[in-house]
Amino acid sequence: MHDRTPYIIFDNCVLSNFSTADSLDIVKKFYAGSAHVTSFVVAENIKGILKGHDGLLKVRDAIKAGWIKEIPLDTTEEKTLFETLSISLGFGEASSIAIAKTRGFVFACDDKIARKEAAFLGVKLTGTVGILIKAIKKEIIDSKEADSILNRMIANGFYSPVNSLSQFLSPR
Repeated sequence: MHDRTPYIIFDNCVLSNFSTADSLDIVKKFYAGSAHVTSFVVAENIKGILKGHDGLLKVRDAIKAGWIKEIPLDTTEEKTLFETLSISLGFGEASSIAIAKTRGFVFACDDKIARKEAAFLGVKLTGTVGILIKAIKKEIIDSKEADSILNRMIANGFYSPVNSLSQFLSPR
């Protein structure tokens, strides 16, 4: 199963989508041990829980359990890049991109502006839809279940670029 999964750093939105759709187990199957969040993303998660978004408790539990690791900005390079990115992005996204860029992590994000900044810096990207497609291709879930999960995400506020994942799958 572990075909050398690269380290990945998540923004709050992607984790929230999976958590509130009760499908964080998909993320765990792919990324347990390689999943990371910054302290800023943890703070965003706590803020969401305090606002009554109970679905986010699963993210907090995953961090407590250790399969998602909380990591700080360590180097001067990371901190400087974070400061620059914070001009146009939120702290969660800016800190995640800074770490992804300096440490060679994949950045899991759905925000269009943050993805554009990350791509400009040469950071590899994935997002909610990409992870769902990967889950179908790796036969973790079928396309019907993936669409059901996607629809739950949309019902919970995810602004998905698609309503179905079938267009991304080649017919067998």
